[in-house]
Amino acid sequence: MSFKENLLKKIRIKQLARQVLASIGPPESGQKIDKDAMRSLLEMSPYQYQQARDLDLYVETGDGTPDRILVLDNELPIYQTSVEDVLIRKSPYIKEMTKIGNIIKILKDSDVKVSRKEDSVRAVEKECIGPLDLAFDASDIQEMAGEGITALENGYAEGVKESLALFSELLGYQPPPKAFQIRHHEISGALAEKSAGEFIYGPMVIFGLADNSLRLLSDPISSFDKPKVEFFQKVAEGKEKASVEGKEVFNYLANEVLAKKGSG
Repeated sequence: MSFKENLLKKIRIKQLARQVLASIGPPESGQKIDKDAMRSLLEMSPYQYQQARDLDLYVETGDGTPDRILVLDNELPIYQTSVEDVLIRKSPYIKEMTKIGNIIKILKDSDVKVSRKEDSVRAVEKECIGPLDLAFDASDIQEMAGEGITALENGYAEGVKESLALFSELLGYQPPPKAFQIRHHEISGALAEKSAGEFIYGPMVIFGLADNSLRLLSDPISSFDKPKVEFFQKVAEGKEKASVEGKEVFNYLANEVLAKKGSG
């Protein structure tokens, strides 16, 4: 797979992981995890699906160690043991429940359970991303910028959004906090959270979905600085001039990525 394909896959993996994490609620809430998103995530992992009794299992064969087994239920436990052992603990037959050793296993699984819920999702996410070759050179970045420029010039919004997502991933840009959210605009930027609910946001990219406009503000803005937040809003509306506009935004982002790589 190419660098771009691997980067898109990484973005997809992170999106699915966030989707599952957002669906996990406290035990008393009765909230159900997003099993469809978790299945999609597991399909990109080393885990292989196996149905046993009434359980949906995903098994990663150990290399000289016990298998790692994720049970796709509302707890998302990962066990390091055998499938047979998991079945006794999670879905025992009545005859299995009469044995003292099995009763202990059913009541206490901390000896083999290595993670659950959020920790399990993050572990699977890490295993999905780990094998991806994300090395790149200047030509890869210049090609990405060129594709973004072509999409912008052709009015192809989905292509622009894809290119911006790739650059946002490389630069660590985040979706906007509330003070910087505007309807019908896709915005991403560098985000830092300070005390007392203050956010510092920027540089930030502003893509107008209604008019296919692309703008970038290079200077960070505090969410508490009302005049500058109002200036940002006017830039998004095209009433004030941005630091960089149009196709030059992609050239700016490409230079930022290469500068970041050079300093790293």
